[in-house]
Amino acid sequence: MIETGEILQTLHMISEENFDIRTITLGIQLLDCSHPDADECARRVYDKICRVAKDLVRTGDDLERELGIPIVNKRISVTPISLICQSDPRPIAHALDRAARETGVNFLGGYSAMMQKGATRADERILASIPEVLSSTERLCSSVNVASTRAGINMNAVREMGQIIKETAQRTQNQDGLGCAKLVVFANAVEDNPFMAGAFCGIGEPECVINVGVSGPGVVKKALEAVRGQPFDVVAETIKRTAFKITRVGQLVAREASQRLQIPFGIVDLSLAPTPARGDSVAHILTEMGLDMAGAPGTTAALALLNDAVKKGGIMASNHVGGLSGAFIPVSEDIGMIEAAAAGVLHLEKLEAMTCVCSVGLDMIAIPGDTSAATISGIIADEAAIGMVNNKTTAVRVIPAPGKKAGDRVEFGGLLGFAPVMPVQESRCDAFIARGGRIPAPLQSLRN
Repeated sequence: MIETGEILQTLHMISEENFDIRTITLGIQLLDCSHPDADECARRVYDKICRVAKDLVRTGDDLERELGIPIVNKRISVTPISLICQSDPRPIAHALDRAARETGVNFLGGYSAMMQKGATRADERILASIPEVLSSTERLCSSVNVASTRAGINMNAVREMGQIIKETAQRTQNQDGLGCAKLVVFANAVEDNPFMAGAFCGIGEPECVINVGVSGPGVVKKALEAVRGQPFDVVAETIKRTAFKITRVGQLVAREASQRLQIPFGIVDLSLAPTPARGDSVAHILTEMGLDMAGAPGTTAALALLNDAVKKGGIMASNHVGGLSGAFIPVSEDIGMIEAAAAGVLHLEKLEAMTCVCSVGLDMIAIPGDTSAATISGIIADEAAIGMVNNKTTAVRVIPAPGKKAGDRVEFGGLLGFAPVMPVQESRCDAFIARGGRIPAPLQSLRN
């Protein structure tokens, strides 16, 4: 039951504090679309998505108009394509992109492979096709899971992903390597994540499911302004209360969308996902706690408090909080992160430390275009190790911007924003990456 006071608070959050529903994501299982002939498989995929998702965008628009709550994106996630691909995956990729255009969604995720323990022939075909596919489609997103706490790190996949990211950047060099913004490398990928570029509909999900992603960095910052200078106990309690309010609105939208579309409600993902707009920054929440800029000493501790309090508040508001749920720190999508990186306060190594305590990982980071494939693989391996050992989801979405060097700027536009090119450690790790094989799972994986 939503009370009058909550409605008034929500209206204030929308009008004054940049609150929005970041995405309604419709998950669709495609296991029944598999076929040995690539063109027939592509046709089945296109037909099913267009049939199931035909009313998604209209329903989202109706809810936005009727409830007065901004719903920024309507998206689709599908079964990892490696699970249905029996031959050439490229026709399926283009069918997915056409289906995204036909249904009106801004992104479709699931051109994915699950390779934490090894690779099937379908996985290998998906990986080989990623650079071509991401450079020739508009709305398709891709992800690859290369590690898990249970399986360890597939270093063969890590090595390949460094090369794939380099090639994808080169194929989209006229757009500052934009193809890499649609490609994420995971450890411990989750099945119900509604956020791109890593969304896919896991095999444990229903036939169709509605997952909603909520975001409100501006709301949290505004709440903290009222307790400026007070102890961290008060800060944590304030964030929890604010996250509770945000999640309640997300659950309302999710249940309404579920009822109208006649599709089960899955989860609310309470992730503080920023945008390049001023007033919508996770970094500025950290500065409100007392830091000069994100990256200053104390940043990791502040982010740990924020992430924990957000989760606690969300759990109080809904029985079905899932996805990633926490604070995102994408550099190009957060004006505070952009400013800190441009000022030289925020470095890649500090961002890696911050990923130990926040949602996901090294996200939307532009690096010099001449960064080697092995160095990119080393960055992926480090982040995967953090996820594996700490039993959390981590990810890498870096963009080696062709022709750009540290200190230059790249422009992606829209929610993807812009960013300074960040310097990368010059010491090489080629011999380490060349070993391949698998880094074994840690002892804490043995939980039975």
